[in-house]
Amino acid sequence: MTSLSLSDKDVKSIKTDTLVVGVASSADGPVLVDGGVLPRALRTSLSGALAGIGVTGATDQVVRIPAGKDVAAIAIAFTGLGKAVTGRTSTYDLETLRRAAGAATRALPGTTSVAFALPAKTADAVAAVSEGALLGAYSFTRHRARTADDVKAPVSDVTVLTPLAADKAANAAASRAQEIAKAVHLVRDLVNTAPGDLPPAAFADEVVAAAKAHPVKVEVLDEKALAKGGYGGILGVGLGSSRPPRLVKITYAPRGAKKHLALIGKGITFDTGGISLKPPAGMETMKSDMAGGATVAAAVLALARLRTKVKVTAWVPLAENMPSGTAQRPSDVLTTYGGRTVEVLNTDAEGRLVLADAIVAAGEEYPDAIIDVATLTGHQVVALGHRYAAIMANDDDLRGRIHAAAERSGETMWPMPLPAELRSSMDSQVADIANMGERMGGMLVAGIFLKEFVGDRADGEGKIAWAHVDIAGPSYCETKPWGYTPKGGTGHSLRTLVEFTEEFASS
Repeated sequence: MTSLSLSDKDVKSIKTDTLVVGVASSADGPVLVDGGVLPRALRTSLSGALAGIGVTGATDQVVRIPAGKDVAAIAIAFTGLGKAVTGRTSTYDLETLRRAAGAATRALPGTTSVAFALPAKTADAVAAVSEGALLGAYSFTRHRARTADDVKAPVSDVTVLTPLAADKAANAAASRAQEIAKAVHLVRDLVNTAPGDLPPAAFADEVVAAAKAHPVKVEVLDEKALAKGGYGGILGVGLGSSRPPRLVKITYAPRGAKKHLALIGKGITFDTGGISLKPPAGMETMKSDMAGGATVAAAVLALARLRTKVKVTAWVPLAENMPSGTAQRPSDVLTTYGGRTVEVLNTDAEGRLVLADAIVAAGEEYPDAIIDVATLTGHQVVALGHRYAAIMANDDDLRGRIHAAAERSGETMWPMPLPAELRSSMDSQVADIANMGERMGGMLVAGIFLKEFVGDRADGEGKIAWAHVDIAGPSYCETKPWGYTPKGGTGHSLRTLVEFTEEFASS
């Protein structure tokens, strides 16, 4: 993991491979944005040279040049901030700083140390620059035999230049950023791992290993325990694979916690669609169908490291959805955990089946709220594209708080409805509910299906507050990388979960 430190030293004494300076674009040309740490003479000379060396300040642009004698760094890199902010009291928003810092470290593999001269005069700004830089400093080399020749190592040391280097709040913010980045990297590593190396049992083993030295309890139910417990949704999806399913439960219960949050993540370690086979084109990305499970597992470990004062239980139902002579068939009827029956009209609508089991099980502990995270529907991508996740809920306040947490953390999410009129499209002639309904609005139909399995509150006053976050689009980047987001697994929604839970604990 990349190291992180804060410093208020002069740039003439900061020994680093590359000094990163921000540049914004304006009608009058590129504008240097250095956080006020560059000497006046150097600032003047660099400002005059920007346009001539092709620096525009555009988002995601990173240009590196040799440094002169005025700084101790070997090179100076200019990272784009986008449109210039004007006015004496105006500041760049935190997500702009995150993305600019992340674009820089992502563009500088093979560089050992990087120091950032970006606006970092508040604890929040320090956190944003730190987080972005650490998120951008990522690479996945597990399956490479010749790592040294083929892939340059990510930046290993990050220094954020700030007048708040000795400030307690700023240092706490930087430490939190490092924990967040560590958790996001774990999600990315799991998502990027080849599915042949990460069947349900191996995924469970990875979680157990990652949880060591954390104040958490991990329980793993194998196929025998799942059968004994009546987890028909998870078992049904896993019938076609030679590699049996699992259910992982991670519990973090700090002393003095007054609230309990349940997090559930879809963990389909590979999704062929089963008998309702997917088209071959693009199927390779279905190794990412366990991104929700990876996200909630990493989130609870991050919350444990941050010592958040709230009980959090993460549930990760794991299965491999494969076609074979033992696979479930369209028109089969499953009995899910808790006894409700489901007619399986399409075996490719499998995520909702494993989540149904976990939602019922989580509800038996009467948490104050349940949030599930899943790469659930292709309709989510159709509706919101590849960068926005969808939030659906049975509780308007919960949905709004998750959206607000996403905005604060810099992740892109959008609230969506659960129209009651779509429920009848899942009526079944032979079971309690079908796993498919109206094709139009398929993302919403899937959410309505999950809503059916949410249990009652302990006091009997209605249903447990529940939200469903569909991350099918933003969980995996198939296009070119951008900001701090690499190609492949992204770790999207983890920062929102941590941000939400911290606010939830204090409310």
